[in-house]
Amino acid sequence: MPKPSHPSSDQIAQATATLTQLKDYLRTNPPVTDVLPLLARLLDEDTGVPILLGDVLRNAAHLVSQQAASPQTDEIRLIIDGLRDAAQEATDWHVLHWDIQRVGGQAFAPAGPPTTS
Repeated sequence: MPKPSHPSSDQIAQATATLTQLKDYLRTNPPVTDVLPLLARLLDEDTGVPILLGDVLRNAAHLVSQQAASPQTDEIRLIIDGLRDAAQEATDWHVLHWDIQRVGGQAFAPAGPPTTS
């Protein structure tokens, strides 16, 4: 298996900027039918953000565990546990893909002006 290339800091910034763009777009009150394909991709059960974020956090915990000085300090163990717990929580969100699929079968009123929050 070929070694994957390492992403640059700019690529990570672009990914988070794209999520910010989606967040801002959703605040404009677009039609649900326009948003569903975006949410379906974002929350895909195999390749969506929850699964990827869980994998990233789990791998980060593994790296910290492997590369920390031995013996590990209590602080390092807390960090590793925090990353692993967050990884599990993020991965648990993958079930949201079912909610997005169910939304597709519902009726919605036409989109109105943006709401203030």
